Amino acid sequence: MLRRERLAQERTLKDVADEARISVPYLSEVERGRKEASSEVLAAAARALGLGLGDLLSLAHGELVRVTARRAPAARGVPGSAPHSGLCLAA
Repeated sequence: MLRRERLAQERTLKDVADEARISVPYLSEVERGRKEASSEVLAAAARALGLGLGDLLSLAHGELVRVTARRAPAARGVPGSAPHSGLCLAA
């Protein structure tokens, strides 16, 4: 979600990281889902993008609903399947 919003605003990783007081490599890892950021880091990144943490979580929720709805029919009837596995809320 962070990367999508950052790109939609045509902002650089460095710009957002500097404003959020997060290192560029760390923010990059968070955007790619390779690091699990604390709520404080997510809130700082969201603020740097002009969003509240609730806004960011709402965007992530919408994506989760969309991905789950798209995958759910294929997973029905398959024991142990997780239609939303692999989705990173912060990225």
